[in-house]
Amino acid sequence: MKRIVTALCLLGVLGGACVAGGYAYWQDRLAAPLQLDESMLYQVPDGAGFNRVVTELGQRGVISAPWALKLLARVAPDRVPTLHAGEYRLTPEMSSREMMTLLGSNRVVTYSLTVPEGWTFAQMRERLNAAPKLAHRTADMSDDEIMALIDAAQAHPEGRFFPDTYQYHRGMSDADILRRAYQRMERMLDQAWQERADELPFDTPYEALIMASLIERETGDPDERGKIAGVFKRRLARGMRLQTDPTVIYGMGSRYDGNITRADLREETPYNTYVIDGLPPTPIAMPGESALKAAVNPEPGNTLYFVATGDGSHHFSRSLREHNNAVNRYIRRGKD
Repeated sequence: MKRIVTALCLLGVLGGACVAGGYAYWQDRLAAPLQLDESMLYQVPDGAGFNRVVTELGQRGVISAPWALKLLARVAPDRVPTLHAGEYRLTPEMSSREMMTLLGSNRVVTYSLTVPEGWTFAQMRERLNAAPKLAHRTADMSDDEIMALIDAAQAHPEGRFFPDTYQYHRGMSDADILRRAYQRMERMLDQAWQERADELPFDTPYEALIMASLIERETGDPDERGKIAGVFKRRLARGMRLQTDPTVIYGMGSRYDGNITRADLREETPYNTYVIDGLPPTPIAMPGESALKAAVNPEPGNTLYFVATGDGSHHFSRSLREHNNAVNRYIRRGKD
């Protein structure tokens, strides 16, 4: 009898040791790093369940012991996350348990798309069409169809999208970015309009947006935008034409080859401010925040003309004679 008791105790000890050893091995497999030499991207498909993903990653050799994760799901389901569809970055030092926690989070891989200040809507569309991992819903749409898609059917697209860097992840579409950029411009324009100066030569936020687009295309120097806005304000107030070259270029469209001729300055297009009075009918580009602020808060002064000096800045003049002298100094001599 004594031998039987001893044998049972020994079996119990051995069994406990086996259980403890098995548990330790299981935990070791959960804590083992992924079988990766370098980072990789993994896409959790829509509707994919835990076991399906674990099986696939095991078949691809990313995890060495898929059974360990499946056992965890069986014995402790509350410790297994619900997976979220999306693209995730897996790294070599990550354990199987950490990987599954990641796949159950919203920490998907993100990409950046930058729309520079002063770009046109056509340029923005080209960049969207070339963006990787982005669903291109609008590639074959007309401008009007795009505006209807983002619930802005009555709006002309030019200038309506705020230039900035936008983050997106795989599964998003170009329409998502366009909608965000449109809504951002609406907010920025409204804020600028609420902070506008008195006695502006225009009456609506949309006209302020048009003015901002002219300022944006005239200079990339934030310190000059208020001065240029002042020149435009005084010219409009006096009934003078704006005579700004970017409107000529925009009116020429694809015909513009980098040069403006005298004939181009005289061409009657809806945008040529050497020919038309007042503002053009729409913006000519996407203005940034500083151009929006300058448009509604022009700097005071008495200058009516400006010309590029060739170093990125402008010379401002009070009279036509002074302006002609500046043109001769900075433009005509530069061509000799």
